[in-house]
Amino acid sequence: MKLERLSSEKIKVIGVSKVNISTIFHQKVPYFVLLLEDEKGNKWVQKSIKEYKISEEWTPLDNKHLMGQDKNLPRTELALVRGAVALWRIKYDILEAIENVVELLGGLTPHQKSWWGAKILILPTLISPKHPYFAENTTPQFLESLIKYLLEIGAEAKNIKVACQSFNDVPVENSVQKSQLLKVCQDYKILPLDLAKTGFIKKDGLEISEEAFNADLIINLPIIKLDSNLGVRGAAENALKFLRKESYLSLQRLPNPEETMGKLQKILPGHLTIAEGNYIQTASGFVAFLGIVLASFNSFNLDRIFAEICEIKPLPEWLKKVKIESIPIIGREIEEVQLNVEKI
Repeated sequence: MKLERLSSEKIKVIGVSKVNISTIFHQKVPYFVLLLEDEKGNKWVQKSIKEYKISEEWTPLDNKHLMGQDKNLPRTELALVRGAVALWRIKYDILEAIENVVELLGGLTPHQKSWWGAKILILPTLISPKHPYFAENTTPQFLESLIKYLLEIGAEAKNIKVACQSFNDVPVENSVQKSQLLKVCQDYKILPLDLAKTGFIKKDGLEISEEAFNADLIINLPIIKLDSNLGVRGAAENALKFLRKESYLSLQRLPNPEETMGKLQKILPGHLTIAEGNYIQTASGFVAFLGIVLASFNSFNLDRIFAEICEIKPLPEWLKKVKIESIPIIGREIEEVQLNVEKI
């Protein structure tokens, strides 16, 4: 039987249960489990920190934190200016989660730029030749879901590039094949781009691939991890793959590599980060299930929200500087997905 993706327009609450006993994957209590029903009679359950009443309407895409800020600005520009972070839980369908977080930030719409036919550059995490279940590299399922989304909104495969680069002694060809990202690219007739073979532009002391400045849209596609030194290896750290290898390796000897991450974020053209947090590596290398997707036009804000979700303590200094109180969070609440994976 072929499964069909359905969308719901009107959703109401038909049942509410309050949970006071914590479990491994739901450590914060109390919370509520809602029984929802749409206009077609489909029913499902949804976790919520907020208490609802029977027959009350439930809205899945809550972007109230962006509403009313400046009615003259489109939501996408508001998300860009205010550094909002969209948060969503993956429930079986990665594509749906990607659609939702992008929609929460305003969507990829013509008022930004006509990206239909525009040049799109995707930067996944690609570190070593390991199978997807190690959560070392962006998973093929996540990359494929993003490509499907881009094609659905009118992008053309011939204008999409998937960028990668090896910063160790392993040829990038080995990593892209073992990670199964190569197969995804081949299935959609997209050739991976080795950034090491591109030209580099020197800006503010950094040598950055010229591809980052030639694209109409950059999508940073990291798989987020916990790290004993940086705290979080995610959006900001993954963008360093735009640097020339020699420049990147020299950073490893610096006491504060986060300063370079901040400098690079200011130099790079505005870009969207869609971060994979379905299965994540802990600081010890253990792979834990988290089941979330995050998106933002501000990499530092995204990494800070991820640190809060995983309850990283103590926070490294570079994350302490990112004031979580000023970050608009849209979609789901942090408490709904919060999980100290190090304690599992």
